[in-house]
Amino acid sequence: MIVALLIFYLVFLFTLVKLRIVRFNLFWKASPFIWLGILLLGLFIPMGWGAPQGSVLVIRPSVQIVPNVAGEVIDVPAEPNKPLKAADVLFRIDPVPFQAKVDQIDAQLKFAEQRFEQFTQLQTRGSGRAFDVEQREAEVDQYRAALQDAKWNLDKTVVRAPADGYVTNVALRKGARVSSLPLSPVMAFIDTSETIVGIEIPQIYARYIEPDQEVEVTFKYRPGEIFTGRVEAVLQATSAGQVAVSGTAVTPKPIAAAPFVVRVRLDDQQVANELPAGSAGEAAIYTDRVKPAHVIRRDPAATGDHELRPAVLRNGRWKEARRDALRIEANALGRGAGRRVPHRQRLRAATCRSASILE
Repeated sequence: MIVALLIFYLVFLFTLVKLRIVRFNLFWKASPFIWLGILLLGLFIPMGWGAPQGSVLVIRPSVQIVPNVAGEVIDVPAEPNKPLKAADVLFRIDPVPFQAKVDQIDAQLKFAEQRFEQFTQLQTRGSGRAFDVEQREAEVDQYRAALQDAKWNLDKTVVRAPADGYVTNVALRKGARVSSLPLSPVMAFIDTSETIVGIEIPQIYARYIEPDQEVEVTFKYRPGEIFTGRVEAVLQATSAGQVAVSGTAVTPKPIAAAPFVVRVRLDDQQVANELPAGSAGEAAIYTDRVKPAHVIRRDPAATGDHELRPAVLRNGRWKEARRDALRIEANALGRGAGRRVPHRQRLRAATCRSASILE
C-alpha cells in the first residue's frame, strides 16, 4: 500500500509538471521523499498500534484422564478422535475385587445392625449397659461409611468422559494395569465445550487494545476465508512475569518482551467449534486509534499476497479472476519480451495462479 500511494503521488506530480501547473524546482524534486516520510510517520508506523496484527492459535482444554482406582482394564470402548458426550464410557476396570469389598462390608454392616438391636433390647429390659449400646451404634455408623466408600470405588471402575469432546492418541488396551497416581495419566481428553482463540500481539502495539473491539481472523486450515470477531480480554500475565514458590533466592535471567495474548470470540461460534485445536493463522485488531490505518490494514496489498487470496474469495471472484489471469498471460506473451506487463496485472496473475493451485 505504501508503494501504491507513493506511485500515485509520483503520477500526480508528473501530471502537474506536464501541465505546467507547478515548476519542477528543488522542492518538488524532493517532495516524493517528503511524501514518503509523511506516510511513514503519520500513517504506517502508527498503524502498528492503531490496527495491530499478530499470529492466532485455536486452543482447547485438555484433561488428563487418571482413574480413581487401580486395577486391570477389561474394556476400552472409546475410539480415538470420535465425538463423545459427557458421561460416555472411556474404559472399564475389572470390578470383581471392588464388588467383593462391597459384599464384605455389607455383611459386616448387617451383623453390626443385628447386634445393635440386641444390645438395645437388653438395655430396655435393664439387663444391658448404655456403653455397649453406644459402642454398637458407632460400629454401625463406621460400617455404613465404609460401605459408601466401597460403593464409590466400585462405581469408579467405569471411567467416563468429563464433558463433551474426544480422546486422542489412545494407547490403552485391554489387559493393561492402571493406577490412581496423578503422574500416570492413561489418555488425554480434549474438551470441545469451550474453544479459546488467542492472538499474540507485541507489547509495544498492545497499548490500545480493549474488550469488544473488532477483529478479523484468517486460518491456514480454512484458506481463502476471513472471519470476524470481538476482543474478549487481554491476558494480564505471562510466564515471564510469574514468580513460583521456591526455597532459593532471586535468580537473574535474561528479560525478553514476550508478546501479550489477546483472547477473542468469533462471531460464528459454529466455525470456532469446527476448527481443530492447534489451528494457526493471522489476525488484525481494529482499535479506536489511527482509524485511517484500518483501511490500509484491511487492504490485501498491505500484508502480502497471503491475504489477497481471502479478499478475492470473499468477493466471489475466483473463476472470473482465473480467466483474467489466463488472458493477462496470453497478452503478455503476445506483446513480446520487450514490453512489460503492469505491476498490478502481474500481481493479479500471480495471485490467480496461486488460487488455481489451492483449488
